[in-house]
Amino acid sequence: MAGRLKGLPVLPGSTLGVLGGGQLGRMFCVAARTMGYRVVVMDPDPVCGAGLIADVHIQADYVDRSALEKMAEQCDVITLEFENIPSESVRFIADRTRIYPAAESLEIAQNRDLEKRFALDAGLRPVPYFALMQESDLEQAAADIGFPAVLKSNTLGYDGKGQYVVNDFSQLRAAYDKVGKVDCVLEKQITIHCEVSAIVARNANAERANFPVSENQHRDGILHMSIVPARVDDRLAHQAIEGACLLADALSYVGILAVEFFISDEGVLYFNEMAPRPHNSGHYTKDACVTSQFEQQVRMMCGLTPGDTRLMSPVVMVNMLGDLWQPDWLEIFTQNNIKLHLYGKTEARSGRKMGHFNVLAEDVESALATAEEVFEKLTK
Repeated sequence: MAGRLKGLPVLPGSTLGVLGGGQLGRMFCVAARTMGYRVVVMDPDPVCGAGLIADVHIQADYVDRSALEKMAEQCDVITLEFENIPSESVRFIADRTRIYPAAESLEIAQNRDLEKRFALDAGLRPVPYFALMQESDLEQAAADIGFPAVLKSNTLGYDGKGQYVVNDFSQLRAAYDKVGKVDCVLEKQITIHCEVSAIVARNANAERANFPVSENQHRDGILHMSIVPARVDDRLAHQAIEGACLLADALSYVGILAVEFFISDEGVLYFNEMAPRPHNSGHYTKDACVTSQFEQQVRMMCGLTPGDTRLMSPVVMVNMLGDLWQPDWLEIFTQNNIKLHLYGKTEARSGRKMGHFNVLAEDVESALATAEEVFEKLTK
């Protein structure tokens, strides 16, 4: 197929692949099919949200070599839904067809220590931390970082999982035991004014486009809402975008890269973590930007020019978790400025992301007031 030749754009009518069939894969499928592409999804779940709307669903584990071979044969270019795909599977596919982002980007994003070191080398400023590789490191980590601090497992941590606030050495030792004495980082606990995300798109020709910075609010370690434009100083918003671009260039990245930052009470921007994929905090782009992060994902993997990322309306995105199921849908549909997006999940569980809604308004304060009012009614 023509799309397999390096450097040529992959055009509508071609077949795109995505490893991962959750909500991010589902929204990718919607964007790709709207743009005229066929889509192949690989996911072990027989009823995954993306598989229900893809042209082909390969139901297999991500390390199944025969399934990976089958996917590579069918697809002109492949992308990833989440960063915990085994990097060896990505390398296996890369020997057969194009896949973005590269395995090296995944390996960095999958390990907090590597991620922080890479960010530091790229010119960003991580929160002060100590890399814990063995139990004998605990005393030195405590001495270097002090308390209070946050212990985070190096791998497989997301939505607050594998993270513990520790206020003294006994709590540090107990938390280290809880995570199974695996490699960790101990971060200094800073006073956080807010968290922001900067999402940048980059193609193989090093063309970049960034989305407006979002201000994020969390509940129980899970993103609750994103507010755009972020209510932060323009200087800090610019620094966040610049930092995300520095990382993307340092990685020679192709795709969507989301970078989270903390802003301290002193007005210092700290790198927190990166996600080599579309991000929950970027879901506002589906309704408020000229180009969504999912259309942009298609454009980047296909070697196309980045789409316009202008913000057309102030917006607040609110996550809908399984805790509030079944919601009173009329609380949403009686509002004429709310866009609802559900993920096709059949089972609601506490903390599980079932959908989101975007509130668009003339100003961010009005959007936030409506978002909070509607969410409060949904939880009753």
